Amino acid sequence: MKKNKVFLRNIHLDFHTGPKILDIGKNFNPEEFALTFKEADVDSVYVFAKCHHGHLYYNTDRPERHPGLPKDLNLLKEQIEALHKNDILSPVYMSVQCDEYAANTHPEWIAIDIDGKYVKWGGGPFTAGWQILDMSSPYQDYLAEQLEEVLKKFAPIDGIMFDMCWDQVSVSKYAIDGMRKKGYDPKNPQDRNKYAREIAYQYMERYKKIVMDYHKNYDEPLIWFNSRPKTTLHIEKKFINHISIESLPTGGWGYTYFPYVIHYVRPLKMITYGLTSRFHKSWGDFGGLKPEAAMKYECCQMLSQNVGVGIGDQMHPRGTLDKIAYKQIGKIYQYIKKCEPYMKSGEVLSEIGVFINPELGDNPGAVGIGIIRLLQELRYQFDFLPPESDIDKYSLIILTEMIKVDEKLRIKLEKYVENGGNLIISGESSIDNEGKPIMKQSGIEIEGKSPYTTTYLKVDKSISHDVADMNNVLYENGFRMKPEGKDAYSLCSVVEPYFERAYDHFCSHYQTPPDKISPYSAIIQKDKIITFSFPIFTAYGKHANLQYKKIFHNCIKRLLPEPIIKDEGPSHLETSVIKNGKNIIVHLLSFYSQRKAENMDIIEDSIPIIDMFLSVKIPQRPKRVFYAPEEKNITFEYINGRVEFKVSFFTGHTMVVFEDSI
Repeated sequence: MKKNKVFLRNIHLDFHTGPKILDIGKNFNPEEFALTFKEADVDSVYVFAKCHHGHLYYNTDRPERHPGLPKDLNLLKEQIEALHKNDILSPVYMSVQCDEYAANTHPEWIAIDIDGKYVKWGGGPFTAGWQILDMSSPYQDYLAEQLEEVLKKFAPIDGIMFDMCWDQVSVSKYAIDGMRKKGYDPKNPQDRNKYAREIAYQYMERYKKIVMDYHKNYDEPLIWFNSRPKTTLHIEKKFINHISIESLPTGGWGYTYFPYVIHYVRPLKMITYGLTSRFHKSWGDFGGLKPEAAMKYECCQMLSQNVGVGIGDQMHPRGTLDKIAYKQIGKIYQYIKKCEPYMKSGEVLSEIGVFINPELGDNPGAVGIGIIRLLQELRYQFDFLPPESDIDKYSLIILTEMIKVDEKLRIKLEKYVENGGNLIISGESSIDNEGKPIMKQSGIEIEGKSPYTTTYLKVDKSISHDVADMNNVLYENGFRMKPEGKDAYSLCSVVEPYFERAYDHFCSHYQTPPDKISPYSAIIQKDKIITFSFPIFTAYGKHANLQYKKIFHNCIKRLLPEPIIKDEGPSHLETSVIKNGKNIIVHLLSFYSQRKAENMDIIEDSIPIIDMFLSVKIPQRPKRVFYAPEEKNITFEYINGRVEFKVSFFTGHTMVVFEDSI
């Protein structure tokens, strides 16, 4: 393989097969196997060396070889050879902390929770589920021996994924001994978490070295440790050389997970691909096929972020693939392939940098949902950033309420504002440990936490555009603040209720009604800084109140009057902007998910966009503007640095190319 080749159209082919299934590969035909992928325009397939059941799928004398795999079938070898004959890459998969065979033969290697019970996914001892191994036990050496054998037999390989690699806390005798050697207290939860993280880093470094040692005379294979938080990748990138974002929206991840993670990953500038699935629900959903519109949306969303595309499947134990599923996958991948020429060497453009707290992980709850929904629905182009990031390139910086500003970050922000940068501060991020404003430039005076659970917002006419002219309810608690200094002024007043609702004095069914405008402000602006006294992102993520979005939008427009994208589209429309050589490419996605099941959002159809006004900030008048991949020209005007036109598309996704526009 070429060094650091990205998998553009990948299949992750699960093969977790229990030992009681004894006809493994009975109908496997290597030529038919490879041809199915080739006809679907797949360019790489993850194939299994070892599954969660702990079984191996190649010729070996080790007892872990699947008992149902015929002696004359070297499955992994035949898969790799057949794929390579068809110019399809074949990276290898190995399960790490899930290993049923090792757990059953060495129960002393199983991780133990704080209550003294074996750690298991899926419930108690009489429910189906994975037993989780302790990586501080001799199991780590056991897995290293398996890895060495795989590499001896198959190196050079195209890539390798180590799966199920989260930080597993354990109080086994191995873990307790390891903690004591480091001077940690096993009774301390923080020490247990710290040790679990260190053990993960230790085996990641070890396994990466083993892989690289077998490739000293070959191109570097792609290496990835799955199931780890992507928000720690700015630290953990030394263990990997590419990124995979596993996200099955109907399998528990939801439709905000991938956008949240990809906006954090993009600034790392590493080879990346997304991974959804063909399943209606989640992994191992045999017979489940998601709607074609959902599959197209999930793949085009990856494409729009300039990353490779991945779809998960599971091969039947007998070694056959579902032809109907690959007919649908092929239809999607053929479209993706037509789009790829416009994406090579592209760079996603962003105008807003958003500081988040990486320690909260990939799914921080309502605050994350709120950030994603607000910025996507308003069509701003943005990155998520850890506190140590450089910020000079951004026109606007947003401090979310999940950030606690330390001295280093405060100095960075002050310098950014002094150099002309714009800043929005949300909720508690504006307060230091002493209850004072983090920045003197913000022009706010703080008078403690609001005593009211629910208050009301009365906006100034300067941010009143399209906002309901009423006392708009605020369901989230904030703090009391006032403008300080002659250049600071209120954009929104707080209307407080008659009293705080309680068991012995309340009014009506829900919250206490508004009484009168208080002396406090909900939003204050001073120069290029706007401060919200309440957590605007959490509020929108929890309640989706349309008035919050309108107020937030009006505030951003005061600081960023000429964003990259302006349009008159519906709220579900998603956009991204990519610089590719001398061209600018704008992706437009129009799909809408509905809550059709108790805990699942489903996409069945794309939504046509007809004659929608679109305005894009472009450095110079483009040579031409056209839809891609069909290359149909668009009539446009170039006015004051912006290309303006009407756009229509009917299949959920299109790209608008601005040729020679840089």
